[in-house]
Amino acid sequence: MTHPRTEYRLSSLADHRIHQIEPLTVRTRYPRVVGRNARLGSHGSGFETNAVRVLTDQGASGWGVVEGSLAGADSVVGRPLLEVFDPATGVIAPEALPLDFALHDLAATITDVPVATLLGGAGERSVTCYSGAIYFDDLDPEDTPRGLDAVLANCAADWAAGYRAFKLKIGRGHRWMEAEAGFARDIEVTRLVRETYPDARILVDANNGFTPAQTVRFLQQVADCDLFWVEEPFHEESDGLRVLRDHLLSSGSRTLIADGEFEPDEAQLLELASAGLIDVMLMDVVSYGLTAWRRIMPVLADLGVAASPHAWGMPLKTLYAAQMAAGLGNVLTVEGVPGTTDTVEATGYLLEDGLITVPDQPGFALPITPATPT
Repeated sequence: MTHPRTEYRLSSLADHRIHQIEPLTVRTRYPRVVGRNARLGSHGSGFETNAVRVLTDQGASGWGVVEGSLAGADSVVGRPLLEVFDPATGVIAPEALPLDFALHDLAATITDVPVATLLGGAGERSVTCYSGAIYFDDLDPEDTPRGLDAVLANCAADWAAGYRAFKLKIGRGHRWMEAEAGFARDIEVTRLVRETYPDARILVDANNGFTPAQTVRFLQQVADCDLFWVEEPFHEESDGLRVLRDHLLSSGSRTLIADGEFEPDEAQLLELASAGLIDVMLMDVVSYGLTAWRRIMPVLADLGVAASPHAWGMPLKTLYAAQMAAGLGNVLTVEGVPGTTDTVEATGYLLEDGLITVPDQPGFALPITPATPT
């Protein structure tokens, strides 16, 4: 039941109309150049991304990142906030969906609660957070590859930053190495990281660079490494996932199947999850959207399937996912993106001993100063 004080705060949203939509640009910076994965070349050292700030006629504001176009979003200017946003469900006007994160920030700020509280406060304020930044840096630079020492150096840097779990990119033989040599390197890297960090949680991600048979073979070769999950080993399809599931069951492995990041087909994913073929759903926290996650999370919970929104690319996504975990619950772990965001103050979020903790401040607690209009 909603507390009377909470109801009072939510009623204050009725006093606000959307007055202005201000496009912004923010820049991500990684602490190192991030290399290749099974499908893509170097991810570089950072990039600019679009964001937006929404201001009301009462002087309140909220902001958030945007993936895709803002076309049509300005049609909400002049409308009551509650005509485009319902605090119980999220964005209710399709034309306002690009403002998803900004509107959640705005509503939580007006009601003086963290976004996690607006979402229901169903999860813990601290959740495990893994480093998603262990790429194929052993292969770079091409003329004088650094080899395995580069992978260990990246793990050491992220361990020092507070991570206690690593997601290792695998699938070197899909594009960058001869197939068998790349497969052997994947195994070598996995075993080396496990040997060096015996207490760490280790996840692997093939970015659809394996076949079902290769996935089973890989898991057989690293069976003693106690992998937490295998992510996107191949394009989602029931026959391949059933081969993988049968192997995990017959071998007694605890490794989870995580999927749904790349171009997700929601209906197909739910069908696969209903068949017991996916353990963890990975749709991107921003491009899929917080409103969509609010809608689908109860469905996943009923199926016994956990969530872990894809957050790679922006440190801000990690913080959004942490708020989602604390708010919606049913989030198994959060993908960490080492780095910073220019002009954004994120010190309220604490990463320590493998856990990320969301702050008590209103909204997403991410002041942007100075805000830079595009």
